[in-house]
Amino acid sequence: MREIEVFIDTEEIAEFFFHELAKRGFVPSEEEVDELADITFDYLLKKCIIDEQEEEE
Repeated sequence: MREIEVFIDTEEIAEFFFHELAKRGFVPSEEEVDELADITFDYLLKKCIIDEQEEEE
C-alpha cells in the first residue's frame, strides 16, 4: 500500500460543516461547528486514518 501525505485543517472542516448544515436548514453557531470539526479530527485520529503532527512556525 502506498502512503500519501494529507493535510487536515480543522478550520476548513468547520467551514465545510457550517455551509453543509446551512444548506440543510440548520443555523449552527461558530462554537458548534468548531466542536464538530474537533470531533471529526479526533475520529480520524482514533481510526488511524491520520497521524497528528505539530505545526511548524
